[in-house]
Amino acid sequence: MATATLAPLDETIGIAELTRDPYPIYQRLRREAPVLRVKSVGRTFLTKAADTKYVKDNAALFSSDDPNTPMKRAFLAHTLMRKDHDEHRAERMAMMPALMPKTIEQEWVPLYAKLAADYLDRLPRGEVVDLFPALAGPLAARILAHVMGIPDADDADMQRWSQALIDGAGNFGWTPGPFDATDIANAEMDRCISANMARVRAAPDSSALSFMVNAKTPIAESQIIANIKIAIGGGINEPRDALLTILYGLLTNPEQLEAVRTQDKWRSAFEEGVRWVAPIQASSRLVMEDTEIRGCLIPKGDTVMTIQASANRDEDLFTDGESYNALRDPNPHQAFGNGPHQAFGNGPHHCAGAHLSRRTVGAILLPMLFERFPKMTLVDAAGVRWHGFGFRGPLNLPVRLR
Repeated sequence: MATATLAPLDETIGIAELTRDPYPIYQRLRREAPVLRVKSVGRTFLTKAADTKYVKDNAALFSSDDPNTPMKRAFLAHTLMRKDHDEHRAERMAMMPALMPKTIEQEWVPLYAKLAADYLDRLPRGEVVDLFPALAGPLAARILAHVMGIPDADDADMQRWSQALIDGAGNFGWTPGPFDATDIANAEMDRCISANMARVRAAPDSSALSFMVNAKTPIAESQIIANIKIAIGGGINEPRDALLTILYGLLTNPEQLEAVRTQDKWRSAFEEGVRWVAPIQASSRLVMEDTEIRGCLIPKGDTVMTIQASANRDEDLFTDGESYNALRDPNPHQAFGNGPHQAFGNGPHHCAGAHLSRRTVGAILLPMLFERFPKMTLVDAAGVRWHGFGFRGPLNLPVRLR
């Protein structure tokens, strides 16, 4: 430690560039500067898989309770995403009964299959349709509304709230516009969640809200509301972006698609999609004590940013990681948060909805889509627009359904 020096400081990488296309930057950083202070973001970037996993697995040294992130301002709450140890565990476990495998299989899988069929029925045949607004966004919003216990929130509001929270939580430039939007969304969500709290008290169900409200020793009401908001903020974009990314990967690699269909490799296609373009690209952690990573001093009070987007393409783990390969073998299944790819995180903050996404998008929607539309084609691959630094996915996916 005595000989370690601060990581090099970069003053050229901008947030706009990272939002537009971060992958060439990350590829260069893995090779040249895997530990790098990035002035525009105010973080020390960690772009190698071993380092990002090390940080996520060591909550005592790298705390989620980073006061320098925009999340608290965006959510108007100190959420479980910014808590550690017993405090984090208590809040996370309060909603977990709704996301346990038994509940998913008994309640949410049958409901999702019905919802997916209903939403697919609405799609026009034989003409160009953008699957972002026509399917991926609304369907993710609808199942989440049921799972969380706010089924009266319509698809448009759910998506607007989610995007406002995402934009606010990722507003590392601290510009006022995104926070104006989150203030409006928070007021609307508060009213909706409060009304449904009264409903599930009177008639309990299998939703996360019901489990939290009716627990023998419930967590504080303010944190119940914050928990639902966290789920709205991350529970729509992740399955939405995963679906669109996987479809892009399969439709631009027709030989892979044919093999996936023939061999029933939908799980492999799903895992590869979230590895290739991780829906959650980066996470912040507060450094609790002076430490050292790859010979660089990381001082107490610094904020490191684990770049899962980069870790998931690390040459140490993945051959040709820049490409989508639905038949990647060995395929990095991350069933319990300890596989090679880190798309759903690892350690205490491993995504609570990972199993739900795998069972719904991966096991139900993907094969159902191609059963309905076996000759579906991507209309303009070059016209698909990708966006996002903290969270990333396609903004559009024009296809012809046949």
